[in-house]
Amino acid sequence: MNLALAQIEIEPAKRDRNVERAVEAIDAAAAEGADCVALPEVFDVGYFAFDAYERSAEPIGGGVHRAIRAAAVEHDVAVLAGTVVEDLAASAAAGESVPEPEGLANTAVLFDSDGDRQLVYRKHHLFGYDSAEAELLVPGDRLPTAEVCGHTAAVTTCYDLRFPELYRRLLEAGATMVLVPSAWPYPRVEHWQLLPRARAVEDLLYVGAVNGAGSFEAADLVGRSTVYDPWGTPVAATDEGPAIVHAACPPERVAEVRGEFPALSDRR
Repeated sequence: MNLALAQIEIEPAKRDRNVERAVEAIDAAAAEGADCVALPEVFDVGYFAFDAYERSAEPIGGGVHRAIRAAAVEHDVAVLAGTVVEDLAASAAAGESVPEPEGLANTAVLFDSDGDRQLVYRKHHLFGYDSAEAELLVPGDRLPTAEVCGHTAAVTTCYDLRFPELYRRLLEAGATMVLVPSAWPYPRVEHWQLLPRARAVEDLLYVGAVNGAGSFEAADLVGRSTVYDPWGTPVAATDEGPAIVHAACPPERVAEVRGEFPALSDRR
């Protein structure tokens, strides 16, 4: 599996331009051999553009998802549509299972290379520190996994990285890779470099931590998207600017590492 993390520039509340950049990144990643492309958190309007959440929210399968799905099908790649702000009432009206029948959620959707939806993940842990997220959004209540390119893949979002028990639940569900769309800001660079690596080490699986690039009134994003292997080794990374990070992630490597260092069998 060739995993590509698309660290795109995200402009506050500029949805059309941001989605265009996302599609361009999928095009470029596919041309470089990607099997799966992951986009950042709230890549359509920007995590810190809280004033744009309500007016930009869409149901699952809305215009942003249609654009990303079309790019996945065109290039025969799986795509994690980072996260977007979901209108839960509109999703419920369309027959989707939602945690509450109204409000907004921070929602990731994974499409396979045929454009079929493989999982929907709504961010579980809502950030309250100097952030309006906890006031504006409804937390998720499900931890789905999906078979993608030989991996049992799961998704968590940004602040979820601080809660290792969430990852143990994914491990018990069979996860061999966790994709983490994020909008991680300065000054917490060290945390961004530590936490996904720790989750990879603890659970002996791949972690693809994809951040955005760009500046907002409230914060600047640190970028530094990185793929960690099951030893916790960073196998591909970038700096703070727009970039695409490619990493080979052979599924069999997870079993090899767990066999060489069977710490998971020693849990009590």
